[in-house]
Amino acid sequence: MAATMKKGVAAEDVNVTFEDQQKINKFARNTNRMSELKDEIEAKKKSLQNLEDASDDLMMCEDDALLIPYQIGDVFISHSQEETQEMLEAAKEALQDEIKALEGRVSSIQGLLGDLKVQLYAKFGNNINLEADES
Repeated sequence: MAATMKKGVAAEDVNVTFEDQQKINKFARNTNRMSELKDEIEAKKKSLQNLEDASDDLMMCEDDALLIPYQIGDVFISHSQEETQEMLEAAKEALQDEIKALEGRVSSIQGLLGDLKVQLYAKFGNNINLEADES
């Protein structure tokens, strides 16, 4: 996916100025960044789902005196069921906040890309392709 000039039959020759090239480069950079952010959001959503599953499994545990191992970094620390549930809830809230922040960044990038598309299509028309490849 890149902003590319179409080769072949061109209805009109349009000169690409330095400013136009800067806009095309900015479009490409932001498109790549948005793709990376979307991948990061998906990974965080998967982690959130894992935390929710762990929380559900913990609720089904009948023995309140049982110590539950909870991973912090590279080590597991045993906590009571209540402490573990609280830690899971805090981790879920933190992940949800991170996901909201990332979605906000994606939204702002989409707005910027929309503005750049309007400007570039206004100048280059059908001679430029700014749409995502479906492959």
